[in-house]
Amino acid sequence: MVTEIIIDVGLDETRVAITEDRELAELYIERQENEGVAGNIYRGKVSSVLPGMQAAFVDIGFEKNAFLYVGDIISPKGIFSEEEDVEEKPRDVSIEDILSQGEEITIQVIKEPIGTKGARVSTHVTLPGRYLVLLPKDDHIGISRRIEEEQERERLKAIAEKYKPEGMGLIVRTAAEGLDETEFAQDINFLTRLWERISVRENSGPVPRTLHKDINLTYRVARDLFTRDVDKLVINDRQEYLKVLELVEALSPALKSRVEYFNKNYDIFEYYQIESKIQKALSQKVWLKCGGYLMIDKTEALTVIDVNTGKFVGSNDLEETVLKANLEAAKEIAKQLRLRDIGGIIVIDFIDMYFPEHQQQVLETLRNALKRDRTKTMVSGITTLGLVEMTRKKIRQKLSSVLNVECPYCGGVGEILSPHTVARNAEREINKIFTQSLATAVQIEAHPEVAKVLNGENNQNIEKLENKYCKRIIVKELGSFKYEEFRIREIDNNTFLC
Repeated sequence: MVTEIIIDVGLDETRVAITEDRELAELYIERQENEGVAGNIYRGKVSSVLPGMQAAFVDIGFEKNAFLYVGDIISPKGIFSEEEDVEEKPRDVSIEDILSQGEEITIQVIKEPIGTKGARVSTHVTLPGRYLVLLPKDDHIGISRRIEEEQERERLKAIAEKYKPEGMGLIVRTAAEGLDETEFAQDINFLTRLWERISVRENSGPVPRTLHKDINLTYRVARDLFTRDVDKLVINDRQEYLKVLELVEALSPALKSRVEYFNKNYDIFEYYQIESKIQKALSQKVWLKCGGYLMIDKTEALTVIDVNTGKFVGSNDLEETVLKANLEAAKEIAKQLRLRDIGGIIVIDFIDMYFPEHQQQVLETLRNALKRDRTKTMVSGITTLGLVEMTRKKIRQKLSSVLNVECPYCGGVGEILSPHTVARNAEREINKIFTQSLATAVQIEAHPEVAKVLNGENNQNIEKLENKYCKRIIVKELGSFKYEEFRIREIDNNTFLC
């Protein structure tokens, strides 16, 4: 598989596309006015403690207070916990026993503010390096779950135990697979010095304040995603290119030759045919190669994915046709979740399968396809209604929320009033005018489709209204109007407003 990282540095926006065999696999966007805060460390003040929710709100200088759950205080969770093979459940401790209102604490953002919700934070700080993640306040060792060979896991764990600072913890990242001790020592020295600088800032200054900001998107990608599995990293900004070269030379000198500067007089995303793929990633319908398709719908609580056979009719056997469509859909769903960065609860309605072995085959295909996803996922299984339930860790806003805004006309529901409904609303407004004023004539301005309904066939509807009120009614079509928009003006009976 050919994997490439394409970085488009604009005036106030940086976009990073990860492609696999020329197909868009992941997309990251960071804007100057709305830089990501996940990974940043703050000194904040507890604004309120809520025993009923086992949580607290912390003022860290944002418009909305950050949310701190009791489990993010007493269990080792952090921004990189999806790479860890250890998971502990919160002990039975009340939030009131740990925090009090007005208390100053050091926290790290583990989930970006999304919609009306503030950032989610944790007191368990994690400092990511190239090969390791330092846990200054958690004394344990974890190995990336993506490193599967048991012998290699044991080797890496032994090295981590040798270099682990006293009273601190380490998580060995996927990029460390196959490396020797030298790279570990360099990473740990850098991270421990970084924590020392943060600790100094922690002790004095106004509250709330920022103790540490993670590096920007371009450098995070070079640090976290530019591994030996990536064939090349291409960037279109000369200054950023030189900085990335410097960073890569310090972290992984062997990869320096894979960094390229894009100096063509052409848009870099257009050149690599990424723009058209982004548009497809925003579509509600996703076609499968077999002729079937997915429908992806979001709600406030969860994301629903419906699998349909579409144009796919198979050959002779219905069950084999259904199985083939579901297997392809399972692979495509894993790709779409990763590309669109959909998090939270996800419910999948595969085409009904009669044989239990077919159901298990589809589930295994889905689980295997999800292994390429760095974000933690969990597939629960098939419910009695035949639905597959799963979760995917939510850290950032999904792609559609970054690129789109809510429709100001439909309020985000994806639907607007029909021309017939708008026409009836206009009729009620006419009734108010003729019954509550001395007007003898009105002119209605409306969208052509609404005007068509108001007039009716051969203008019979408008004639009925005129006969009902014994008043003059003129309908004027305005193509510039939205479907739901109309305007009614009182006019002189002998006047036609053009």
